[in-house]
Amino acid sequence: MSMLDGHVAMVTGAGRGFGRAIAERFSAEGAKVALLARSAGEIGEVAAVIGPAALAVPCDVTDPRSVDSAIATVSSELGAIDILVSNAGVPGPFGPLWEVDPEQWWQAQAVHIRAPMLLLNRLLPGMIERGRGHAVCVSAKAARIVAPNLSAYCTGKIAQNRIVAEAAAELDGTGVAVFAIDPGFVFTQLARDTMEDPAAQKHLTGMVERLRHRENEPGADDDLARCADRVLALVSGKYDLLSGNYYELDDDLDKALAERKAAQG
Repeated sequence: MSMLDGHVAMVTGAGRGFGRAIAERFSAEGAKVALLARSAGEIGEVAAVIGPAALAVPCDVTDPRSVDSAIATVSSELGAIDILVSNAGVPGPFGPLWEVDPEQWWQAQAVHIRAPMLLLNRLLPGMIERGRGHAVCVSAKAARIVAPNLSAYCTGKIAQNRIVAEAAAELDGTGVAVFAIDPGFVFTQLARDTMEDPAAQKHLTGMVERLRHRENEPGADDDLARCADRVLALVSGKYDLLSGNYYELDDDLDKALAERKAAQG
């Protein structure tokens, strides 16, 4: 029996990069997987690769009506959703606060903050009622650093980690666990969009140069598999005592779990 037999997972931003890797890993472990993104063509291609256990659902995760429609479709076609991976993200806008377009900055927060809040708001009641469920927000190391000219991204990722911590405190004793992670680094389309953005080239020259060098490095895609494995571990139930925390790929979950158990006596 595979680890996720009988489970239904919803993965946003599932058309490429980390979202696709996570969705494919879930399917390999027996889950039915709903693939969400605005790009119908991309998630359709992923669904074709995965096979009948996958359902492509075009969705704007910042729009409540679109989210509600997607959840209704998935629940009808695949069953009750008990795993959520909120992975959709945007890199910009880039530049100092007094130069960036405030509307673009706020639109980025709709993706970083409004989307996971909407998804959790809609999906957690069912998980609580069934007494089981897992949610993972794909955050970033930007959540714990000050990066000039990257305020939209850093602020959004900090907020994601706080949403996860708040949700975990509110979910205590329900059987539902939530986590935030840094997915690692691969040269995804998001990285390409950053590298090619004129404002990033102006204000984040060091980052752009690192991206250029990383694009063709050997092993540049290794973190796709590592991220998928990390998310699978977190939704397995083994680490539910760590609910509410943010983890990076090099963090030792078994050590953290042992420390938590020791602290509880």
